[in-house]
Amino acid sequence: MAALYSIILAGGSGKRLWPISREMYPKQFLKLDNENSLFQQTFLRLASVIDDKNIITTTNIKHASMIKEQLKLLQEKFCRKSEYRMLTEPISKNTAPSLSIAVKYIKDIKSFKKESPIILAVPSDHIINDRELFASLIEKGISLAEGGYIVTFSTKANEINENFGYIKTRKNSKISEIEPTAFKVSSFVEKPTEKDSKEFSKGQFFVNTGIYMFSAETFLNELEKNSKEIYKIIKDEVIKDSIPSISLNIYEKMPEISIDYAIMEKSKKLVTIPFEMDWKDIGSWDCIYEIGKKDENGNYIEGNAIDIGSKDSMVYSTSKLVATMDLKDTIVVETEDAVLVCNRKKINGVKGIYKKLSGKNSTAKEIHKTVYRPWGYYTVLEEGTGFLTKCITVNPNAKLSIQKHFHRSEHWIILEGDATVIKGDEILTLVSGDSIDIDVEEIHSLQNLGNEQLKVLEVQQGDILDENDIERIQDIYGRA
Repeated sequence: MAALYSIILAGGSGKRLWPISREMYPKQFLKLDNENSLFQQTFLRLASVIDDKNIITTTNIKHASMIKEQLKLLQEKFCRKSEYRMLTEPISKNTAPSLSIAVKYIKDIKSFKKESPIILAVPSDHIINDRELFASLIEKGISLAEGGYIVTFSTKANEINENFGYIKTRKNSKISEIEPTAFKVSSFVEKPTEKDSKEFSKGQFFVNTGIYMFSAETFLNELEKNSKEIYKIIKDEVIKDSIPSISLNIYEKMPEISIDYAIMEKSKKLVTIPFEMDWKDIGSWDCIYEIGKKDENGNYIEGNAIDIGSKDSMVYSTSKLVATMDLKDTIVVETEDAVLVCNRKKINGVKGIYKKLSGKNSTAKEIHKTVYRPWGYYTVLEEGTGFLTKCITVNPNAKLSIQKHFHRSEHWIILEGDATVIKGDEILTLVSGDSIDIDVEEIHSLQNLGNEQLKVLEVQQGDILDENDIERIQDIYGRA
């Protein structure tokens, strides 16, 4: 399938999985009982069907360095010398704008002079374990996409779930001739009624997975018909695999709209291929509960937690000991700086908590105490008026940017490993027990050129102690 391309949509924020999903470390980077993140699982699943060089990721500029690092690991896995392609939005505008610039980018690839490439667009937060069945679905969809249809892949709807969108279908002889298992999509149903649910058993309703297949030509034609504002913005733009891929001045004119609202709910070209397989959209804590291994009382207990007498509940601890007793249909999630406790049947209310945190301008919606970076991670140990302490872990052969700060000085103590430090015009080697001072506005960098992790205790002092007080001068991760 050399002419088949795929777009991974990896720019979401995962609000309903707070507190483990944060604005700067959203759910697509979580591993969830797998050695690979949800994003990496998506890439590997696609690579079992599509040439991995034809997989293109779209993300927000604030997640670009994380995606770049995860793609680098995949690149090493497949022994590729060239980097996988990534497109970045300067600001978040939902799925319609990000998918549109990706389709335009693929359409403009020079090798496509006569034919229109077929594109599979997928979210980055799904779990699909049956790769063979997934591959067979893709094969079925190609003939329909080549015939000018937009294909959505759907699954059987057994009950109403407000987290999902639904599609109502009908048989169509023309479509059946191309693919016997396919249906015409007659309408989208966002929140089915009880009356609608009675028709589920008749096989007319399906859950829309948000996985789409189409030719670039069909997509752009439907975009021009149904979302003229987006089409006018991108039609003459040259989209680049750079950071960002389109200028902020242009992209900020885009409407903030999902691809479903922009095209899919309006298009007359939409068809669906239903499937029956173990598909999960990791959109809420109830989904995590559903995929988790339960005990004899229906409880999913994960991490440093103990329970007595609870039923049909979930306790998820990432650090502290969490002890629970006699819970029923309850979800408890603990992280280093936040605890969520809620009724499992009302889990969608987490979005409301996230909104309240936004109103309070709380950093708890944006970052964890442990913050992951492409070079490693740091954990905030303590902070107060005029000071902040961190433990910084730098991965082998990784480097922080060459940078300076305008409002703070830093004192570094090497705890483990060997550090290469740039301090002004000097390049120094420090070992465990050594320390060094970095003055305000002094150019500096911390680098680990060895094969073991480097751990550094950092003490910051100053009137502004946040990550905005960084001017990057040089950065191997493209953030300068």
